[in-house]
Amino acid sequence: QVQLVESGGGLVQAGGSLRLSCAASGSIFSRNPMAWYRQAPGKQRELVASINSGGSTNYADSVKGRFTISRDNAKNTVYLQMNSLKPEDTAVYYCALIYSPLRRDWGQGTQVTVSS
Repeated sequence: QVQLVESGGGLVQAGGSLRLSCAASGSIFSRNPMAWYRQAPGKQRELVASINSGGSTNYADSVKGRFTISRDNAKNTVYLQMNSLKPEDTAVYYCALIYSPLRRDWGQGTQVTVSS
């Protein structure tokens, strides 16, 4: 099992920016898609953005144009640059390594709080 460690969360005012990082152990990282999910209180975990091994990306409609996912395979790290943050972006953000549609390894999560 790959270990994933997120960092970069915190408290920011609406309109501000944060960059999340997720460092992965193991050599499998470069071959697998990676993703960021988030879960707000009382809501289901939702996909925010994903990136495959070739660098192709997908975003939830709610974050398109504001968030950017990227990866550095040499550093076994995936990033989520979040700009123009809104209070509704407040959630725990989780990094995921995707093996298959039904199998993922998860990080421990990092809290992002956006104040209005």
